[in-house]
Amino acid sequence: MNFMFKCSVCNFIYEREAAPEQCPKCGAPKEKFIEISEEVKEKILRSRYTNDLHMEIKTLLDTIIELAEEGIEDDLDPGCVKVFKEAKAIAFELGQKIKAELEGHMKKGKWG
Repeated sequence: MNFMFKCSVCNFIYEREAAPEQCPKCGAPKEKFIEISEEVKEKILRSRYTNDLHMEIKTLLDTIIELAEEGIEDDLDPGCVKVFKEAKAIAFELGQKIKAELEGHMKKGKWG
Protein backbone atom coordinates (compact mmCIF):
# COMPACT_ATOMS: atom_id res chain seq x y z
CA MET A 1 0.00 0.00 0.00
CA ASN A 2 1.21 3.51 -0.72
CA PHE A 3 2.44 5.82 1.95
CA MET A 4 0.05 8.61 2.89
CA PHE A 5 0.88 11.87 4.57
CA LYS A 6 -1.65 14.43 5.79
CA CYS A 7 -1.02 18.15 6.05
CA SER A 8 -1.92 19.20 9.59
CA VAL A 9 -2.76 22.70 8.33
CA CYS A 10 -5.24 22.04 5.50
CA ASN A 11 -5.79 18.23 5.63
CA PHE A 12 -4.40 17.66 2.12
CA ILE A 13 -3.47 13.98 1.67
CA TYR A 14 -0.21 13.34 -0.16
CA GLU A 15 0.41 9.81 -1.49
CA ARG A 16 4.11 9.24 -2.10
CA GLU A 17 7.01 7.57 -0.31
CA ALA A 18 7.84 10.78 1.55
CA ALA A 19 6.07 14.00 2.48
CA PRO A 20 6.57 16.90 0.04
CA GLU A 21 8.87 19.80 0.85
CA GLN A 22 5.74 21.95 1.03
CA CYS A 23 2.04 21.31 0.83
CA PRO A 24 0.72 21.52 -2.75
CA LYS A 25 -2.52 23.04 -1.43
CA CYS A 26 -1.58 25.51 1.29
CA GLY A 27 2.21 25.77 1.08
CA ALA A 28 2.86 24.53 4.63
CA PRO A 29 6.38 23.16 5.17
CA LYS A 30 7.22 19.44 5.21
CA GLU A 31 7.25 19.44 9.04
CA LYS A 32 3.48 20.00 9.06
CA PHE A 33 2.86 16.59 7.44
CA ILE A 34 2.08 13.53 9.53
CA GLU A 35 2.27 9.98 8.21
CA ILE A 36 -1.13 8.33 8.20
CA SER A 37 -1.36 5.00 10.05
CA GLU A 38 -2.26 1.76 8.26
CA GLU A 39 -5.63 1.68 10.01
CA VAL A 40 -6.53 5.19 8.88
CA LYS A 41 -5.24 4.50 5.35
CA GLU A 42 -7.56 1.52 5.13
CA LYS A 43 -10.52 3.71 6.17
CA ILE A 44 -9.57 6.30 3.57
CA LEU A 45 -9.33 3.74 0.79
CA ARG A 46 -12.60 2.04 1.74
CA SER A 47 -14.39 5.36 2.10
CA ARG A 48 -13.23 6.50 -1.34
CA TYR A 49 -15.14 3.57 -2.82
CA THR A 50 -18.29 4.18 -0.75
CA ASN A 51 -18.16 7.93 -1.31
CA ASP A 52 -17.88 7.35 -5.06
CA LEU A 53 -20.99 5.14 -4.90
CA HIS A 54 -22.86 7.87 -3.01
CA MET A 55 -21.84 10.45 -5.61
CA GLU A 56 -22.89 8.21 -8.48
CA ILE A 57 -26.32 7.70 -6.90
CA LYS A 58 -26.59 11.47 -6.26
CA THR A 59 -25.91 12.10 -9.96
CA LEU A 60 -28.67 9.66 -10.92
CA LEU A 61 -31.04 11.34 -8.45
CA ASP A 62 -30.31 14.71 -10.07
CA THR A 63 -31.27 13.17 -13.41
CA ILE A 64 -34.50 11.84 -11.90
CA ILE A 65 -35.32 15.35 -10.64
CA GLU A 66 -34.72 16.81 -14.11
CA LEU A 67 -36.88 14.15 -15.77
CA ALA A 68 -39.64 14.60 -13.19
CA GLU A 69 -39.63 18.36 -13.81
CA GLU A 70 -40.03 17.69 -17.55
CA GLY A 71 -42.94 15.37 -16.80
CA ILE A 72 -44.57 17.97 -14.54
CA GLU A 73 -44.16 20.61 -17.23
CA ASP A 74 -45.60 18.26 -19.89
CA ASP A 75 -48.73 17.97 -17.70
CA LEU A 76 -50.28 15.05 -19.61
CA ASP A 77 -52.79 14.29 -16.87
CA PRO A 78 -53.17 14.60 -13.08
CA GLY A 79 -52.03 11.02 -12.42
CA CYS A 80 -48.78 11.50 -14.33
CA VAL A 81 -48.08 14.84 -12.67
CA LYS A 82 -48.66 13.28 -9.25
CA VAL A 83 -46.13 10.50 -9.95
CA PHE A 84 -43.58 12.99 -11.29
CA LYS A 85 -43.98 15.21 -8.24
CA GLU A 86 -43.53 12.22 -5.92
CA ALA A 87 -40.43 11.11 -7.83
CA LYS A 88 -38.98 14.60 -7.60
CA ALA A 89 -39.64 14.84 -3.85
CA ILE A 90 -38.23 11.38 -3.09
CA ALA A 91 -35.13 11.98 -5.22
CA PHE A 92 -34.51 15.34 -3.55
CA GLU A 93 -34.88 13.88 -0.05
CA LEU A 94 -32.57 10.97 -0.78
CA GLY A 95 -30.02 13.37 -2.28
CA GLN A 96 -30.10 15.39 0.95
CA LYS A 97 -29.51 12.21 2.97
CA ILE A 98 -26.50 11.38 0.81
CA LYS A 99 -25.04 14.86 1.35
CA ALA A 100 -25.51 14.50 5.11
CA GLU A 101 -23.84 11.07 5.05
CA LEU A 102 -20.86 12.42 3.10
CA GLU A 103 -20.53 15.31 5.55
CA GLY A 104 -20.46 12.76 8.36
CA HIS A 105 -17.71 10.87 6.55
CA MET A 106 -15.63 14.02 6.26
CA LYS A 107 -16.03 14.81 9.95
CA LYS A 108 -14.89 11.27 10.83
CA GLY A 109 -11.85 11.50 8.54
CA LYS A 110 -13.34 9.02 6.09
CA TRP A 111 -12.37 11.06 3.09
CA GLY A 112 -9.17 11.35 1.21
